[in-house]
Amino acid sequence: MTLIVPLVFLLGIVIYQVISGAIVPSETVTRIGYVDNAGGFTQYNEQGSIYLAQYAKVEDAKTALISGDINEYFVIDPTYYSTGVINYFTLEKQLTPPPETVTAIKQFMTANMLAGKIPQSDINLINSSLNVVSTRLTDTGAVSTEQGGIGDLVLPMIFAILLYFSIIFTSSYLIQGLGDEKENRLIEVLLSSVSTRQLITGKVLGIGAAGLISVVVWVICTPFIINYATASIGGIFSYISLSPSFFILCIVYFILGYLLFAVISTCIGAITPSAREGQQLAVIFTLTAAVPLWFSSLIIMYPNSPVCIFLTIFPLTAPITLVARLGSTDVAAWQIAVSIGVMVITITVGLFLTIKIVRTFLLMYGKRPTLGTIIRSLRSS
Repeated sequence: MTLIVPLVFLLGIVIYQVISGAIVPSETVTRIGYVDNAGGFTQYNEQGSIYLAQYAKVEDAKTALISGDINEYFVIDPTYYSTGVINYFTLEKQLTPPPETVTAIKQFMTANMLAGKIPQSDINLINSSLNVVSTRLTDTGAVSTEQGGIGDLVLPMIFAILLYFSIIFTSSYLIQGLGDEKENRLIEVLLSSVSTRQLITGKVLGIGAAGLISVVVWVICTPFIINYATASIGGIFSYISLSPSFFILCIVYFILGYLLFAVISTCIGAITPSAREGQQLAVIFTLTAAVPLWFSSLIIMYPNSPVCIFLTIFPLTAPITLVARLGSTDVAAWQIAVSIGVMVITITVGLFLTIKIVRTFLLMYGKRPTLGTIIRSLRSS
């Protein structure tokens, strides 16, 4: 995973370059017929790569459609001025007409209706799409160096997904390892040489270090991949400008997120008799961590809503939510501080309880203990 992720992005850029160089833009003109029963729609027949051919009667347009002279046709009835309805006919099965067809017809209708009433430049402006340029200002009124936009939104969302899988995969190795060692009784040999605390600490730090190396490699490779994509593709990659604090927070929240799920995974691995049963039980926490990805549209559109703030502070969803929100808004410093504080407290308390659970149930085989049994064991220890 450490090497595959950057290589996949680089391979995607290379494939895009190859395909872009091989594909020659088509200059084929699409012919659309129309019948003007309302009168006055005789100009502006060329709309980009679409040509609108006028027919005197509906029968003539229908014959041209069947013979293949046109791709489709529409009829402008006299009631159009009151209803705004266009009757569209085609031989293909369609849910709705293609967007480019609708746009061409709309521009054709608008241009003819406004012809002679307003200047041609105004007609062109009305038919063109609205281009809104957004500029972000600082508190002092100066133009901010971090303008944001779609480019800054894409990368944090990708990082949030990668962070999720990295945390889940690395912590699940703990369950797999403990489960396998319990099944083949290797855990008894290990505990004869090291203490429970040493065993758990070694597993958590070892697997966590491997996962951290992956995240660090991704963080280091990201600027180079963005620069390469900007030079090769451009587009939204040209507008990506993430601050160093973003990458620092990615590493911090990976460490905290991993430690939290490592504590949970260690506890699950201790109380379950097999790795398979442990993985099934861990699905509950895995799905909880994926909640921010389910509400990604909410995080993008309303990053400062109460729901997003709650998900940022709630320990199981905090790492993914915060990284995703950083692409849409400036997360308040107090929210980051509270989020980190809650996670540290949760990890500390969870680690204390997990060590007790591991000491009690790690060498127990057979049926998994119930929640009541675990609670009674914690009270008596």
